[in-house]
Amino acid sequence: MTEQNTAPEPSRAGSVIADGALAGRRAVVTGGASGIGEACVRAFAAAGATVTVADMNAEAAEALAAEVGGEAWVSDLSDTAALDGLDLDTDILVNNAGIQRVSPIHEFDPENWRFMHRLMLESPFLLIRALLPGMYERGWGRIINISSAHGLRASPFKSAYVAAKHGLEGLSKVTALEGGPHGVTSNCINPGYVRTALVEKQIADQARTHGIGEDEVVEKIMLTDSAIKRLTQPEEVGSLATWLASDAAGMVTGGSYTMDGGWTAH
Repeated sequence: MTEQNTAPEPSRAGSVIADGALAGRRAVVTGGASGIGEACVRAFAAAGATVTVADMNAEAAEALAAEVGGEAWVSDLSDTAALDGLDLDTDILVNNAGIQRVSPIHEFDPENWRFMHRLMLESPFLLIRALLPGMYERGWGRIINISSAHGLRASPFKSAYVAAKHGLEGLSKVTALEGGPHGVTSNCINPGYVRTALVEKQIADQARTHGIGEDEVVEKIMLTDSAIKRLTQPEEVGSLATWLASDAAGMVTGGSYTMDGGWTAH
């Protein structure tokens, strides 16, 4: 990647929301022990919320929860049958847990396809279902669904991911319509490629496969349609999530907020 085409990395100073903006609020972040989820946990905690870190990785979830003064919820959210009678109460929910598996449709393993939908669409529905009565009773709630540019666009070989994210977009909008009269908002955040450990591994793998440098993978393969030639930072997603969770965003609902450097503007 040539220097003139490389956008500068942003400051990692954290959320633009003032400290204390979420004081007294409780938040649950799924997939909260790493990547985008971790960034949301840290941003919410910095804004004063008490955060529950929901993740399969018990050690990472407990360590992060201890660091931010929150709690850990160790759970496999793909086991959706266990969520049917869930007892969970919070002010803010971030549906972030997800996974990517790539295959042509005619070769996609059916159980992997179902697994991705249980994790990324069915479990968000069940969590929202469990939390709405308490939010309605208090007259306040924030549901933030970490979707993707692939919630708005499609790419080949990603049928399970694209379909799940499109479904999440619809679920979020219905939640916004039902929740609005009760003071509950629901929105999607739609990042492009985010600089997480999983994406870093994809970059390295593609560099080896194509015999090119990692910078070229980012610019010429991942960011072909992006006007800003850099990866999104997890902290940027956390900052937007914190604003959506705040009182300042009380009239913001039913939306899908792209953070993709202009990819979906085409």
